[in-house]
Amino acid sequence: MKKSLLLISVLLVLTTLMFACATTGDLEKVQAQQKMSDAKADQALRDAQAAKTAADAAKVKADETSVRSENALKAAAEKEKAAAEKEKAAAEKEKAAAEKEKAAAEKEKAAAEKEKIADEKAKKAEAAFGKSMKK
Repeated sequence: MKKSLLLISVLLVLTTLMFACATTGDLEKVQAQQKMSDAKADQALRDAQAAKTAADAAKVKADETSVRSENALKAAAEKEKAAAEKEKAAAEKEKAAAEKEKAAAEKEKAAAEKEKIADEKAKKAEAAFGKSMKK
């Protein structure tokens, strides 16, 4: 009985070993699959690195464009400020010219009044001369 039990156990162990052990074909398939998955992983890594490089280059270009844009905005603001200053100076010159014109008009008016007074004095003097000549 012990012998038959031992014989059955040995047969079961051998059968299990035969079917449970991997053959070289199975090992080659697993190795091929592993190589294939390694190659795909390497390709994915290379693609990711290329994408990162492209993204970094795009970021650098975007930063450069941003800097140029900021510089253009600063230049435009400076030009606008200079134009406002020129406009203010022109307005001040216009105001000064208007004041000079007003002063000239006042001087002209004063001169006209002086001329009128001088004419009146001349008439009075003539009248006085005419009276003195009659006497």
